[in-house]
Amino acid sequence: MATVIKFIRFDEPLRPEQIERLRALKNRPIVYDEDCPELTDEELKEFKPVNPHLPRPKRPKTA
Repeated sequence: MATVIKFIRFDEPLRPEQIERLRALKNRPIVYDEDCPELTDEELKEFKPVNPHLPRPKRPKTA
């Protein structure tokens, strides 16, 4: 399986095909496996920013 990387520019409006892809993904189930297990709330709280000194990008509010 190949890795697919997609970039979304937050300073440009989404194209209709991007919106449709996001809507389709919204209803897909999350599939966990041994390489990507589900994390507990405690494990998620341990995440830290990789570059905390850099400003966070401004993202548009989602519905």
